Amino acid sequence: MQPILPARYLSLAFLLSFICLGTFSSYGQSLPQEADDNITTYHLQSPSSNQFQMVYEVSATTPGAKYYYNSLRFGNEAKVNGAFDLMTGDSLRCEVVDGKHARRNGHPKASLSGKFIKVTLARPVPENGEARIRIIKTYTNKATYSQQGDEIVFSRSLGIKRNIVVLPKGYELTSSNYPSQVTVNEEGHIVVSFMNAGTRSIPYKVTARSISSPPKAYTASPSSTPRAKGSGRDKSKARLNYQPSIRTSQNREIVYFLQNPSTNSFRLYHDYTETREGTDKYLNVVRPGSKASNPSAYILDTGEELKVETLKGKAISNKGIELSQEITDDTEVVVIWFEPLQKGQSVRLRIEETYTDPNRYLVNDGELIWDRSFGRNRNTVVLPKGWYLTTSSMPATIEETAEGNISLFFMNDRPDSLDVYIKAQKR
Repeated sequence: MQPILPARYLSLAFLLSFICLGTFSSYGQSLPQEADDNITTYHLQSPSSNQFQMVYEVSATTPGAKYYYNSLRFGNEAKVNGAFDLMTGDSLRCEVVDGKHARRNGHPKASLSGKFIKVTLARPVPENGEARIRIIKTYTNKATYSQQGDEIVFSRSLGIKRNIVVLPKGYELTSSNYPSQVTVNEEGHIVVSFMNAGTRSIPYKVTARSISSPPKAYTASPSSTPRAKGSGRDKSKARLNYQPSIRTSQNREIVYFLQNPSTNSFRLYHDYTETREGTDKYLNVVRPGSKASNPSAYILDTGEELKVETLKGKAISNKGIELSQEITDDTEVVVIWFEPLQKGQSVRLRIEETYTDPNRYLVNDGELIWDRSFGRNRNTVVLPKGWYLTTSSMPATIEETAEGNISLFFMNDRPDSLDVYIKAQKR
């Protein structure tokens, strides 16, 4: 079952019980292997080869871990193409090992009969941080990918929550058995992406066939993606040359920890990966009606704390900061500074802050009310201690945390926002 909160956020009592019982000897290496933010892209090769290349991106999150183990499925002829550190772009050492080796060296729950790609991380996983890696491998498996009549069929049980299938060039999509987003990439391949909001693996199936007139390759242009202007786009006209972003691949996620509703406050953290060369800051524009306080930020890859400033009105322009909206006296932005990115590098940030918003989070006649829109594809709301859920306007995966709080996870695979309305009462 997929946990609602990242597994690295174990309760203090749980960690202390491990220490007192002496169940691990070397820090991080006997804790269960944990991971977050995983996504797999399947590049289908020539149908006659029965091959598909898998690009697997994942964040290792076990504190202190030096290795990450990626299992090789039974029944596949596998070739390991390489592994890379996503922060620096550098290659990482990787090798295929058996289950016994994995158990002795950082993956205590590894199947003894299994085979694993062992990746040596560029740096040990920092406390409350992660090591982001990309693993590339090629499978040959006729049962998963084959030509059947005039169609090609890709059929696979998917346990990863975010998945992308790239069809061979010159093929049209004829079916997908789960709701999927469809786009065309810059090379002219049709791309089928899928997000699994449930807690179990699903049998995903895509079929396609060869066509004589391949789709137009996507070419980015200034008019491809309309900018938000406050009033929204003109819905009376079709969007010409519009290319939706692949929702599945978006890397932002956010967790809200609701405080006592009488305070109108909630603590939150949101994670974001920056990849643009030369970028040296992250801007978080505070929503009108909200007030941000106690902001902090650090690099998840290294644990390094970052300089944070809260600027308002003219102070924003005086810093040379440009926003996609008009800067007024009431405009407030939290600025996180970091070293400019070099070509091929990326950095994953965690920004934490407390918001106070009496208009959208309050108590009314004894009921907790949360009324807020979510723009990200993965959003979690944790109710205050002692409150139980009575209403959620949007479908969510609901669990109880180790501390007894009710947690709601909203996965939005659509390119628009979710207007989420939550009510709760005291137990």
